Amino acid sequence: MHAIVATAVVLVWATAAIAHHSGAMFDMQHPLTLQGVVTRIEWTNPHAFFYLNVKDEKGGVDEWTIEINSPNFLKHNGWTSSTINPGDTITCTGAPAKTGAKFMHGTMVTLASGVELRS
Repeated sequence: MHAIVATAVVLVWATAAIAHHSGAMFDMQHPLTLQGVVTRIEWTNPHAFFYLNVKDEKGGVDEWTIEINSPNFLKHNGWTSSTINPGDTITCTGAPAKTGAKFMHGTMVTLASGVELRS
């Protein structure tokens, strides 16, 4: 009985881990570049997030959720928890959500100073 429970736990964990690291929800073939103002940052595991107010073609503002890599990975690429702050204007390139939601996986961020950081 214990072997069956242990096997089930391992299978559920493995399935969740594979699903979590899947890029299937993002359109990796059609990267998008957005410029906007950072409204907030979530420096959390397993992925950090920041929120970007982006002007649309009609002059309105859309809030985009940008998922980036883990803080540990980001630190290896020159990031700190204060690299971007609310009010900063940045440019972000990444893979947008296939659903059309204002959500994307950011792969490169360009700061106002011109510094480029990989996510």
